[in-house]
This record gives sequence, structure tokens and C-alpha cells, in this order.
Amino acid sequence: MAIDVKDSAHAVDAASVMRLLPARPRVLALGEPTHGEESLLEVRNELFRQFVEREGYRTIAIESDCLLGLVVDEYVTGGTDDLDRAMEGGFSHGLGSSGANRELVRWVRAYNEGRPVAECVRFAGFDGPLEITGAASPRYALVALYDYLAARVAPDLLPCTTETLERLLGADEPWTEPAAMTDASRSVGQSARARELMLLADDLVALLDARAPEPTTSGSREEWHRARLYGRTATGLLRYHFWMADSSAGRMSRLVELRDRMMADNLLALAERGPVLVHAHNSHLQRDRSSMRMWDQPLVEWWSAGAIVSAHLGAEYAFVATALGTIRHRGVDEPPPKSVEGLLYALPDDRYVVDVRRLNSVLGEPRPAARTSSWFGYAPLDPAHLGGLDGMVFVKDMRRCAGGDRGA
Repeated sequence: MAIDVKDSAHAVDAASVMRLLPARPRVLALGEPTHGEESLLEVRNELFRQFVEREGYRTIAIESDCLLGLVVDEYVTGGTDDLDRAMEGGFSHGLGSSGANRELVRWVRAYNEGRPVAECVRFAGFDGPLEITGAASPRYALVALYDYLAARVAPDLLPCTTETLERLLGADEPWTEPAAMTDASRSVGQSARARELMLLADDLVALLDARAPEPTTSGSREEWHRARLYGRTATGLLRYHFWMADSSAGRMSRLVELRDRMMADNLLALAERGPVLVHAHNSHLQRDRSSMRMWDQPLVEWWSAGAIVSAHLGAEYAFVATALGTIRHRGVDEPPPKSVEGLLYALPDDRYVVDVRRLNSVLGEPRPAARTSSWFGYAPLDPAHLGGLDGMVFVKDMRRCAGGDRGA
């Protein structure tokens, strides 16, 4: 019997998404099944503009380095006029080369011009300072946290001196050793000095948290939030380096779990300050358990940042996945007609917001088989995960675009 999904498909706009939700969520996450496709980023840009203008969202967070994101936030809030600097120095994973990302940053800056600070849209990266090939040194985050506290508390309350901190950090090169990602013996993460730094970082964060009641003006409160970001990043990086030095069979699963834990902590901190729009790979935002295979490693599984945030926020977290039809320049041709993507691909228009609850009722049981892809950079929709979605965006065909590949 033919499956008719046309009544599940609606126009791609913020209103169509909001009709799928019981109320405006505090964190509204839009996923993507692959990185670097401008077609998907342009859809994201238009939806995010509408969510800002019509639904009052005031933070946009993307899957990029949380510390570098401060450079973009400075630009969009009028602290600098150099868009090129914001794009070159404000993104990780090669995201700064994207024309769609540049347009998003330019639009946020224009939207903010002339608005009161409380009504401005803020920009954030919510990933850790991590790449698929390794992790940054904890130096920047740890020194920034230390300097913040040293300017505000008595010296005898600090757990160490500046000289001790610098001695323990040492040179950055051992921290960023490229071989450490695949060879645990090359990591310094479980050295005596790294272990001491973990204790010092915990003490510094505790000292910061104990002073939460102190900031009263908007300026000092903003600085305190930034110091909290430094603290989360420093402790997260040290923990990540610790497990990079682990040689057990669960090493890689531990690392991907820690990365998404850092993402989740950043999102929850942003959500404390107001409604947040989030964009990242579907695997980092879904409620179901995520999995992937890296290099010649066994399959790794973990709970995503979205699953963690959802566990904390409940109905105040919403996840809208994106699915697609073709990426012909990557060898991803038309989906099988009986797959979920194939059923949506047969509809006449180029893109839709999909009512997943209605789609579920139409599909019935058994669910269609999952689509497969010969290209590692694209993760097809898993029909078993439909029940964990609040909605879906479907985009029919990707066009070829400039820019480099990156992992999830």
C-alpha cells in the first residue's frame, strides 16, 4: 500500500515549526545531517532570522569553539568593526570560510545596531576547543580564569601563584601533540603536572562559584558569566586530556561523551540567560543515543549534548532534525523510494517542515528501513529516532559549494 506523507509537510518558516510545539522552548535546536552544505545553512539562517524577529530569541549558538565565539560576539554587539577578523578568528572547524555563516554574522550585527543592550542578539560557540584530531592547551582558559579571580580576591585565597600555574602549564606543544589522539602514550593528560592542574582548576572554579552573589552591575555580571565559561572550558579540557592518555578499550567513547558534556554545559549556561537557538549536527542534538565509527576503531556510542540538555530542561528543550535528499557532488544520489527521505523526496516542492507526529502515524509499523550512505560525511535519518523529534526540516537537493570538510 502506498504511503501518503503530503499532509505531514508544511512551508518552511518559524510559524510552521512553532505550531508543532506546545510552547516556546528555552532551547530550540536545529540539527543537520552533514556539515559544510550551504543549502542547509541558508535554510538555518532564514529560520533563525524569523525566530529572532517573531519569537524573541536573543542568543544564537553554533557548533564551534566556545572561546573563539567570543570574537564573533564582540563583533555582532558592536565592539569591533572588522567582519573579516570575526570570521577568520571567531570560528573553529573551518566554519569561518562559509558564505552562509558570514551572512548570518553580518545580519546579527545589522539587527543589533541601535538596539538597547538587553534586546541585542548574542552569538556563541558551544563546542569545546576541540577538533577531531585533538584538543587545545588549557592555558588560555585557565590563565583567564586565574586573572579574573586574582583581580578580585585576596592573594591568600588563590590556590597557587601565577608562577606555579605557568610552571605546571609549561609549553603548549605537548598538550596539542597531534599523535596523542590515536596514541594514548603521547598524551600528557595523566602526568603529575596535569593532575595537579586539574585540582587547581577545580579550586579556582569553586572560588568563582562562591562569589556568585557579588556581581551587581550588568558589566560585572557579564564578566562573571565569561569567567564561568573559562572555568567550564579549563576543567573540561583537562578532563579531556586526562582521558586522551587512557589506553583502555573505552577511551574513544569516553572522549566523545566528554565533548558532548562540554557542549551541554555551555548550552545550559546560555539557557540560564534566556531563550537560545542552536545549530549543530543531528548527532549532537538528538535525544536518542548517538553512535559513530572513527578510523579503525570499534563503534562508539554516547549521550549527545541534546539528550543531556533535554534531561535537564524537559519540555523546554525542542529538537528539529534536518534530513535531505541528494548531495550529488558527494555521491549521495536520490534516496530509495520507500525510505523516509525517499517518501519526502517524491513531494513536489524543494523543502518542507515536517510534522513528525503525523508522519509517524502515517508510516505505521514496521518503520521504513534506514537509508545508507557510501559517503562517511553524511548521516541519514534513523527511522527509529523519529519518536524523539519535535519536528523535521527536509531539503531536497544540495548544491556544490566551496569550503572544507569537517567531522561531526
